[in-house]
Amino acid sequence: MSDQVLKVGIIGQGRSGRDIHGNLLAKIKHYYKIAAVADGLTERRERAIQEYNCHAYASWQEMVEHEELDLVVNASPSEQHFQISLELLNRGLHVLCEKPLAKTAVEVDRLIEASNRSGKILAVFQNSRYLPAFVQIRKVIKSGVLGRIVQVDITQSGFARRWDWQTLQSNNGGNLMNTGPHPLDQALQLFGDDIMPQITCIMDRANTFGDAEDYVKLIMRAPGRPTIDVEISSCSAFTREPFMIHGTNGGLRGSAQRLEWTYFKPEEAPEQKLTRDPLFDKNGMPGYCSEALTWYSEQWEPSISNERTPFEQMTEQVYMMLYRTLTQGALLEITPQQVRQQMAVMEQCRRQNPHIYLNEV
Repeated sequence: MSDQVLKVGIIGQGRSGRDIHGNLLAKIKHYYKIAAVADGLTERRERAIQEYNCHAYASWQEMVEHEELDLVVNASPSEQHFQISLELLNRGLHVLCEKPLAKTAVEVDRLIEASNRSGKILAVFQNSRYLPAFVQIRKVIKSGVLGRIVQVDITQSGFARRWDWQTLQSNNGGNLMNTGPHPLDQALQLFGDDIMPQITCIMDRANTFGDAEDYVKLIMRAPGRPTIDVEISSCSAFTREPFMIHGTNGGLRGSAQRLEWTYFKPEEAPEQKLTRDPLFDKNGMPGYCSEALTWYSEQWEPSISNERTPFEQMTEQVYMMLYRTLTQGALLEITPQQVRQQMAVMEQCRRQNPHIYLNEV
């Protein structure tokens, strides 16, 4: 049992506000209590009252004016995230904002300034940072068994047609801003958040009914860093492994359900040296570089919880991390500064695709 239960207000009761945040918060009542929700639809407010035994308001402004809240979850439509989060911080409230946090790095700067000025926490819901498979990938890379990491491939692709509000640029829609924050957050953690990568990006509209992209091919690189290939496609009938890691001593591949990696140990490998002379085989015929390496293989699968789905486990870790920050002063593990780098990458992508984003040129 925790010493303090934090009172939460949720803005929005749609797929995110209810199905993700409300669902999880209702299961960790020792730490958080849903005190109120705000939603413009009457039926959603009535359902929230029944499900959470909370107060419900037609606007977020009414909610924060009538409630004493320890945290506000901003699960409003994507294009409203920046402005609402800014106003909440200026009103002196801690904020957990859904992705995307904003649209530009300048907007993130304004949010960081408001957070610093008010002394209130600005947290971002990037729960894929806690995907068990990604956590394991970082452990394998850190162990050094794969050697120097040369290339990382992260793919979140499939085949789907889409025609809802998240296909529109005016709603901050499209694959880059809808799905992109998750693989981009993972990619930038592996690349390093201390420098801005060089960006090459190709975007297209394939199966979307809106004006935003549903195909993204993004390459990130810099001297001394791994080349990272991020693909988010809605026209991929045959998909690749979501994760592929290429190293000088081996490689890793897999998905959220299973990983496997194989590697050799350099200290056990035959000693070789560069030769400029022609190579011959044992019969004196023209030869080619050939050696026998001893390969080691390992596998990983996530532990199964009877209480939480894998997605709920990731979401719970975000909330427990934030709980430690709000009650114990622990540092945020997912910072607005890291998300700023993500926004800067997305801006570069839009600028490089003027056939789609004319207003970004």
